[in-house]
Amino acid sequence: MDNTRNDLLADKVVIVTGAGGGVGKAVAIEMARQGAKVVVNDLGVSLTGEKEGDSPAEQVVAEIRAAGGQAVADGESVAEWASAHRIVERAVSTFGRIDAVVNSAGILRDAIFHKLGPDEFEAVVRVHLFGAFHMSRAAATHFREQGGGALVHMTSTAGLIGSIGQANYAAAKMGIVGLSRSISMDMARFGVRSNCIAPHAFSRMIESVPGLSPEDQERYLEKRRQTTRPDQIAPLAVFLCADAAKDVTGQIFGARGNEVYLYNQPRPVRTLHRAEGWTPGTLAQQLVPAWRSSFTPAERTRDVFGWEAI
Repeated sequence: MDNTRNDLLADKVVIVTGAGGGVGKAVAIEMARQGAKVVVNDLGVSLTGEKEGDSPAEQVVAEIRAAGGQAVADGESVAEWASAHRIVERAVSTFGRIDAVVNSAGILRDAIFHKLGPDEFEAVVRVHLFGAFHMSRAAATHFREQGGGALVHMTSTAGLIGSIGQANYAAAKMGIVGLSRSISMDMARFGVRSNCIAPHAFSRMIESVPGLSPEDQERYLEKRRQTTRPDQIAPLAVFLCADAAKDVTGQIFGARGNEVYLYNQPRPVRTLHRAEGWTPGTLAQQLVPAWRSSFTPAERTRDVFGWEAI
């Protein structure tokens, strides 16, 4: 951990879920470096949800404290209403308040859609989408009483653009976008803001995505390790939790390598009007020829981001 300290988040208390590794860990460490008191939440499970060994949250806390920061570990699940509330109460009881939540916890159950089972679908949606809801809702009461707060949710290009074998993950991540947008509107009167980040960073989730031969995948991943690191995502998450971002809400950001970018959000792009109304037949005659050039192609993330991250 870089021992250079700043005060962008001085006196703020931040919860980072899924902070035992990858993007969540990098965010937690940078939060502490910027002066925040951090609740490092991680259930300590593998990507598929099985319990692993030593607590990764405790290891991150030790790293933060060794660099002079303040942090406490938490091993509760975000997937359940009661345990999510206990995470927030842990922040309040330990540090006296809660100023921001970064929803980064997640698991994967990748499967081609015709083989995707209901248990695999629900497990992923429960951690990602329900987890974001549970944590945000638990914090909302405190934010309202305090007159302010910040939420940052990790979405994904798997949903925003497209991915193969990840219908459950994509559905959850797009649900998070709608959740964040609604929170930003409902809670604006209380000074609460809510934003999304679609991160590009080498992590266990990136490593697990199928589609390449083992040799090609290793070459691809080694390049990703060097050019898209979790610590390159962390500054954007920290900024969105800081007072410097007090007027930024309801947005979807991306971070890839040394790039940051803003995503557009769905708006009508073409219209057709027929004075006498439409029938299935007239739609068949006119809609496709008129709109074909405006249809969004079935692209994947790597098709859209055609340039290398640097």
